[in-house]
Order: sequence, then C-alpha cells, then structure tokens
Amino acid sequence: MPRKAKRARLWLRPDVKDCDGKIERQSAWVVLDRGKYIVTGCLAHETDAAEKFLANYIAQKHQPIRQRLDIEEIIIADVLSIYVDDKKLHESERALQAFARLERLNEYWGARKLVEVNGETCREYVKLRGNEGSARRDLEDLRAAINHHSREGYHRGIVRVVLPPKGKPRDRWLTRSEAAVLLLVCWRTRETQVIHRGPNKGQRIQTDRRPLRHLARFILLGLYTGTRAAAIASASIERGEGRSYVDLDNGIFYRLAEGKRETKKRQPPVPIPPRLLAHLQRWKAKGLVRRHVIEWNGEPIKSVKTAFKSAANLAGLGTDVTPHTLRHTAATWLMQAGVGKWEAAGFLGMSVEMLDRVYGHHHPLHLRQAANAIGYRRQKETLSVSLSKPKPANSNATQVVDIVGGPGRTRTCNQTVMSGRL
Repeated sequence: MPRKAKRARLWLRPDVKDCDGKIERQSAWVVLDRGKYIVTGCLAHETDAAEKFLANYIAQKHQPIRQRLDIEEIIIADVLSIYVDDKKLHESERALQAFARLERLNEYWGARKLVEVNGETCREYVKLRGNEGSARRDLEDLRAAINHHSREGYHRGIVRVVLPPKGKPRDRWLTRSEAAVLLLVCWRTRETQVIHRGPNKGQRIQTDRRPLRHLARFILLGLYTGTRAAAIASASIERGEGRSYVDLDNGIFYRLAEGKRETKKRQPPVPIPPRLLAHLQRWKAKGLVRRHVIEWNGEPIKSVKTAFKSAANLAGLGTDVTPHTLRHTAATWLMQAGVGKWEAAGFLGMSVEMLDRVYGHHHPLHLRQAANAIGYRRQKETLSVSLSKPKPANSNATQVVDIVGGPGRTRTCNQTVMSGRL
C-alpha cells in the first residue's frame, strides 16, 4: 500500500559552503510539496514571512469544488474561498479587516463541514472568541458566505448561523464646545520627540511640526456633511477612479467614489455648506490641498483611527469618541436645528425611519404636541338650546314662543331671546 503524501510544508535549507568553509549560499526557507522545492525568498530569521508565503501558496493551490453537493460533503474552507473570489474582497477598501475576520473563521470552521454549523458550534465560537460584538461580526461574514454559496446553487440543504444578540448601539455625539476643543487640539498640538543620545538623553522636546492638522480638516468635513470616514479619506478636488469628488466650482460633494457601485449605505451627492466651502477654497489657495482634501506628507490618508484616538485623548473626550461619532454629531445637530426629517435624511444619506428612530428625539418638535396637551383638561362643549332649530343670526331678535298653561289652555306671547339663554 503506497504511503500517504505529506501536505505542503516549510523546510529550512541549510547553508552551502565552499571548500574553504566560506558560505556561498545562506540558509533559507523553501516549501516542500510532493517532491517539489518552491523558493520563498525568506532567510532563516524571516520565519513570519515564510509562514505567510506558505499560507498564500496553499490558498492558491487549492481550488474549491463548484458543484451541487449535500451539506455533509462540503467543507467550510471551500465556502469561504468561493465567497472571497466571487466578491473580490481583495479589491475592497477594507480588505485587511475582511481577511483578518476570514482567517479567524477559517481557523475554527475551515476543516468542518457545512452540516456542523448550528447553534451549539456558533455559541462555542462566541465563547472562544471572548467578545460577543467581534464574534457577531465574524459570524455575519460566515452567514454571508454560506448564503452566497446557496444562491449559486452549490449545496443542498438549509444551514443557519446563530448570532449572539446585538450590542447597545452607539449614540455618542459631540456638543459644539466639545467639537471646538477637539479642533483646537488638532490645530495646536506639536510633535514631541525624545532625545536618545548625548547628555540630554531621555529629555522630551517639542518640535515645530503639527502632526494633527490634517485631522482638523477631516473633522470639519465630518461635522459639516455627516459623511462616512472612507468617503472623506478618498475625497479629492479632481475626478478620478476610486475617489469621491469635491466640486469647488459648483459647491457639490459627490460622496460615492467613481467606479464604485452604490450599496445600502447610500452616499448621495450633497451641496457643500457655505462655511465649509469657504474653508476648502482657502485650503486650495494656500496649497494645503493639492489633489486629495486630506493628505499626510503629500499622500492621501487611508485611515485616521490612530490619529483620532490620540486627539480624543488629548481633548479629554474618552475612548467612546471615534471617527464615526462625527456622523452621529451631524445628524444630532440637524435635528436640534429643527430641520425637516425628510430633508435631513436625504442630506445624510440614510432612511427617514433610521433618522427618526435614532436621532428623532433631538428634534424640538418631537412629540411636543402630546407633551403640551397632556397637562390640560379638554374644553367643555357649549350645549345648544335646540338641536332641531339653528341659532338665529341676530341674538336680540324677538320671536313668538308657545307657553303651555294647562290642559286645553294655551297662550302666545312675545319674548326677547337674549344671547346664550331664553
């Protein structure tokens, strides 16, 4: 019986020396796969890079099965691989975050079959992950991959991913004084450096560099437009593939990046507020904005999470203030200003239902009629003298009234009808 072939693995190829003992070729990592040697280009001390090379080699070598099978025969690693290829996640703006989640899923679920996805294994994954919020986000990706696999017609059977309950939504927003402090910190903060040599070793000195001024421009765009962080990061004064466009001539911000399809997170074009437009035109005139609105060392930014965390800490705002807080703040300020919900929802790129449910209580007219009415009694209705006859136009008119005096006896007299009574 033939011996079972080993899986692809790393092997440290030893040094090659000449006759004099000099090293002609240093030791390096190679991949052994069924008698083949695949060079990784990683030296002996580059272990992490060699492991990543092996992981990529195995992923590229494996071709998932694309045919209709029972859920007892399909491994989840194939489901995840098909999802990555079809959705082109490697081209997405958040590819690193997506791949990090899929790697965690693959470590736990990769060797399992689809039939093993149930409430028990999902709860076990949540317990292993240690954080319900993060585990829920991972399992949402797993559910999306399984649903895509099902829609493509690659498996028979029903698979349900059981998610932990949603956490409390974040509704933190900034007051105008907090926003002013945050902007001031970003504008005034100077870079601090530590001297590592000489007699002043260990001393901290401040330079003339202002490392957070680009973040101040980011914050202004977020507060004035309520735009998501990714669209602000790609904002440019020039049209281009993969960039959102700021039209300074017509005062319109086209938030959806060129070449990107619109998703449920709508990003409609919006007029630029006059104050923000003045800032943008001034930044361009001074050369602070060359191509992208937010630049760091002349290059467009990819993320401001680290800088924003530092600024929020310096401003004393706490860890619950994130870049997405700017969107919450814009929505809250619009409601506090009494802007109509339909118009505010269109400006922010969200549904009216979402705006009303999350931010509607900030509106000055929110349930105000009910609050004012509940403290007063209902006005008493005025009883009319006769329901059959209309009230005379002239309240002082003289009319004939029949007065019954007794059996068989009647008499007629004139009586003046005063207003409101006989």
